[in-house]
Amino acid sequence: MKLKLPLKLAALATAAFSAIAPLNSTQAQTFGQTEVTQNNFVAVASPAGTSHKLLIIEQIPGQRQCWSESGSNPTIINPLLTTFDFSGHCRRNTDSNGYSIRANGEDLGLDYQLMVVRREGELQLVGAHRRDFSKPYIVIGRTGGLTNDFAKIFLEPGWRFTKRTYNGSTLGHVYLTNDGLTGGNPGGGNNGGNSDLAFRDIANDIYKDEISEAVEIGFIAGFKEDNTFRPLNALTREQVVSMALEAVKTIPNVNVNVPTSTSSRPYPDVETSRWSAAKIQWAKQNNIVSGYPDGNFRPAQAVTRAELMAIQKRTAEYAKTQRGLSSKLNAKQTAKNFSDTANHWGSVLVTEMSAYCGVASPLNETGNAFYPDRSSQRNYAAAATLRMLNCVKSDN
Repeated sequence: MKLKLPLKLAALATAAFSAIAPLNSTQAQTFGQTEVTQNNFVAVASPAGTSHKLLIIEQIPGQRQCWSESGSNPTIINPLLTTFDFSGHCRRNTDSNGYSIRANGEDLGLDYQLMVVRREGELQLVGAHRRDFSKPYIVIGRTGGLTNDFAKIFLEPGWRFTKRTYNGSTLGHVYLTNDGLTGGNPGGGNNGGNSDLAFRDIANDIYKDEISEAVEIGFIAGFKEDNTFRPLNALTREQVVSMALEAVKTIPNVNVNVPTSTSSRPYPDVETSRWSAAKIQWAKQNNIVSGYPDGNFRPAQAVTRAELMAIQKRTAEYAKTQRGLSSKLNAKQTAKNFSDTANHWGSVLVTEMSAYCGVASPLNETGNAFYPDRSSQRNYAAAATLRMLNCVKSDN
């Protein structure tokens, strides 16, 4: 039986959302995001006449259940909030005032609108460019089939729910978020092999050549929406894990089989639904990553340059073992004596990685300081991973 949201509830929602000021470009730059419990949210293809629109329902923990699910391909949603007073039990967002796309730390609400469309025998949640209709859809979720009822939208790998923040306060606005929206592989995958891609923001970057080679190999990519690489942006810990694994996959005779999903959390703060969960689980099991003393991994936290070196070292050791070689990383050049690492926890490994094909190098390749606790930028992360990759390939 097809359900319809009561007119009274729709009116309440319209009145509430109309009080929110429209997003402007300055706000888009200053809004932040905060993580949420994914199981408390569901994206729904909601009937709207002869088509569907997006409805996001949020379950308030400990309160009456807001929806139930049945069937598959597609999974039918029964939005129970239509049968009782949902105040204090559920929240819902029904239009662009209540939800938008956020990618790589940027609010894309001004450029992309969320739509539910019928494509390829199913309902798909897509991001459609508001002005340039030649741009392809960004596919965010799928129902797995067609229906005229309410249907659950399963988010594509790499996508998750977050909430908007402003000046440290959490707002009601829900983001469909992807922190690794590059050339199609969350966390820094390939860009379709476009070796002729000339990013307009790396012309004067010291790592320009290494960035181009890294993109050609395919373990990191640029941002197709504006043809940039954003070399000075920081990478998160989960993005670096993904990038390292994608790099290892390109080594001949190294078979890396990372599951696409995991049934258990690799760390308490990495939910199984997170785009990087399976990669982090695999990396943990293979001693490529470790968590913090409190037990958490902090996937969305910027990776430091010292942490980057730790991941590079363990990735190289793993790759050498897979090639049937000793895991020892033999020096290929004179180790660098950095001026600021002597009393740092990563002192030994940074020095070791400086001798291993210069994977560890001074900040911006000048001076004698490594800056181990500074966030690693995309340009250096690409260069360091490329150096590690080439060094492993040269070992025998």
